[in-house]
Amino acid sequence: MHIDLYSDVVCPWCRIGKHNLFQALELWAEKGGEPVTVSYHGYLLDPTLPEEGLPFNDVMRSKIGTEAQLKQMTEHVTQAGAAVGVTFRFDLVKRMPSTRLAHRFVALLPAELQAAAIDELFRAYFEEGRDVAQLDEIRAVRAAIGAEESVIARLQNGEGADVLEADLAQARSLGITGVPFFVFNNRYALSGAYPADKIVQLLERVSKGE
Repeated sequence: MHIDLYSDVVCPWCRIGKHNLFQALELWAEKGGEPVTVSYHGYLLDPTLPEEGLPFNDVMRSKIGTEAQLKQMTEHVTQAGAAVGVTFRFDLVKRMPSTRLAHRFVALLPAELQAAAIDELFRAYFEEGRDVAQLDEIRAVRAAIGAEESVIARLQNGEGADVLEADLAQARSLGITGVPFFVFNNRYALSGAYPADKIVQLLERVSKGE
């Protein structure tokens, strides 16, 4: 079975959704389910962001409304994350970065390092408030996951942009307007951060070809 996962590294529900997916895959394996592979695809929550990003609170207030509504949203996400063991420190997040560089970085990595890179990008942004639009932060993520140093030079040469553009085009063709978005065997779609047990139920349906 194969899963295509569309997500953005500044999307808190994507972090929860990926976490839940891997919990589901562990449960699936324990049940003797068929092997599952996962491919990662970039998505831009806000493709209009400048390369250097913008202040987090300014961007979020323009989308959500008042300071009180923003606080309510971040508290809700923080509680949802805590319920499944995922930490969010929105008090440390000061920037809403463009994630083009981060997506290109992930695209240039060997497949076996991509999940770790996405997890480290999530952690850097949501737990430490690091600006993942900055090349120095991507360098730190590269070191943390043990990727080849050459990937940074490739980023600086503009590589990975074609992969990201292809992902964005595919997302448009699928009608994706929000993430996380999961596609199972090019046939079944799931949008949102579903609990692990619900994902297992879908895995069972997909496996049976229902």
